[in-house]
Amino acid sequence: MPRLRDFIELHFVILLWGFTAILGKLITIPAVELVAIRTIITALALALIIYKTKAVFWLGRTIGLKMLGVGFLIAAHWILFFAAARVASVSICLIGMATCSLWTAFLEPLFTKKKIKPYEVFLALLIIFGLYIIFRNETDFNSVLGISMAIGSALLASIFTIINANLVKKIPSTTITCYEMGGAFLGTILFFPVYTMYFAEGNQLNFSMVPMDWVYMAVLILACTVYAYTAGVRLMQRISAFTMNLTVNLEPVYGIILAIFIFNEGSQLSSEFYVGASIILLSVFIYPVINTVAERRKKLKKAFPEEVIFRKD
Repeated sequence: MPRLRDFIELHFVILLWGFTAILGKLITIPAVELVAIRTIITALALALIIYKTKAVFWLGRTIGLKMLGVGFLIAAHWILFFAAARVASVSICLIGMATCSLWTAFLEPLFTKKKIKPYEVFLALLIIFGLYIIFRNETDFNSVLGISMAIGSALLASIFTIINANLVKKIPSTTITCYEMGGAFLGTILFFPVYTMYFAEGNQLNFSMVPMDWVYMAVLILACTVYAYTAGVRLMQRISAFTMNLTVNLEPVYGIILAIFIFNEGSQLSSEFYVGASIILLSVFIYPVINTVAERRKKLKKAFPEEVIFRKD
């Protein structure tokens, strides 16, 4: 039975997730170098937790390589995520990331052989309409590039989320994350040659951090990654999946509100942005509601003959 403090902690965790994009913009080093530092320190911190708790770590070469491979996807996801926040704005980045749940709705059937549901197609079209409203009069290249990278980041996030949903059924979540953070660090390191040749300023890496960067990095790693992730998993033991999914949809809302106050992004956003963003957020919020109603209706049909449910007396 969830307690009031559980719901308060859940909202705090989601607030931290929304704060991630803020930190990504505040830290001065480039996105690729930021991901490299974040992943290696997170992997080491989780390895220490696994050692102290004596949790399972070695699971064989095949499973280990699979989780490291998922880490490559996470690295690309975070690089695009942080780059989007810097190229455009935190608000635009988070609106692009709000498409993650709809990407998952379309991609999950490819992994689990489930059928695509009509209402998922409708909500996807609603999101596309929202994006169209935002950018129908948009001529700023950085805004278009930023939301494109954020949507790509959301696509990658949906893929590794689906994969992790299967892994977590048989492997401790801390172990999965430790491997994946290690894989994300390795993937970032392997990307360095291409990055320095074509994307890095001055064709060289930049790990030069000012003192406040270390403070922001500590909050990003310890609060927004290690604590928020483990707390989220722990809260799932008391709070229903529906409530979790519905509440997590507040992440872009919290992030945009924080960005308006911290970076004064409200004055930089057009009225079309707010209309389009509202449509996108509406589709994200109503998805779990429609999905839950549809699932309950499906179970009801299985439990009772259709003619009994719908007969007219």
